[in-house]
Amino acid sequence: MEYRSGFVNILGNPNVGKSTLMNVLVGQKLSVTTPKAQTTRHRIMGILNGDGYQVVYSDTPGILNPKYKLQSAMMKSVESALDDADLILYVTDVIETASKHSEHLNRILASPVRKIIVINKVDLTNQADLEKLVEKWTGTAPGVPVLPVSAVNRFNTDLLLKEIISRLPEGPPYFPEDQLSDRYDRFFVTEIIRGKIFETYQKEIPYSVEVEIESYREEPEINRIAAVIHVARDSQKGIIIGHKGSMLKRVGTAARKEMEEFLGKKVFLELYVRVAHEWRDNPRMLKKFGYL
Repeated sequence: MEYRSGFVNILGNPNVGKSTLMNVLVGQKLSVTTPKAQTTRHRIMGILNGDGYQVVYSDTPGILNPKYKLQSAMMKSVESALDDADLILYVTDVIETASKHSEHLNRILASPVRKIIVINKVDLTNQADLEKLVEKWTGTAPGVPVLPVSAVNRFNTDLLLKEIISRLPEGPPYFPEDQLSDRYDRFFVTEIIRGKIFETYQKEIPYSVEVEIESYREEPEINRIAAVIHVARDSQKGIIIGHKGSMLKRVGTAARKEMEEFLGKKVFLELYVRVAHEWRDNPRMLKKFGYL
């Protein structure tokens, strides 16, 4: 039997469930998932190995019109995902329409790369409305397969995987069989903390925060981690910390528990908060945080 391998890049608008879908397809929580839009900032690879295939998924930030330099950098990673894919999964859902960011959709549809349109969150609609939606997308993208799924309920995700594998080129694997991602544990630790911030705080706070590892010491029984939460303005520092440190403690406790599950060992976590004034528009800071 021939071996198939390739890069499958997941594109779509914010909050359609791209990260949840990749986590389900890979079988491991690699990307941050929250109900808030624009949670994903970095392009993250998730590698799935199976009998006769290797799928290298790439989760990308949601398509948006940039308002500051951070978002411009995020969109560059989306643009690059158009150029290096063997297959594009364009993820939409039962709520949005094809007119949202239509110029980007048109570029994706015009790409010579093979594509599958994935309609996510079908658990939020009924059969009649879903059939109409599939028909609309079939008309919008003639010749492109349209597959309804529910990533949360794992509905049709096995079928989606079969469709993906069948469209991959023949060739050897790109990564060792035991490698799960192109990122290191330190990166996932920062993402876990950032995810807890998205879950804990409201309005602009989660979008104004960046997390940086200050020290990471691995011992036989425990990992000792110190991380800095950078905020964009002085007024945000007190909000992150909370009364007598209550909010920061809540974030730290939740993050530590998820880290221990992810790493498979005990974690001692220290969190600090510092102000990095308007870091989202500062090229030096964006480079430091890995966006440029």
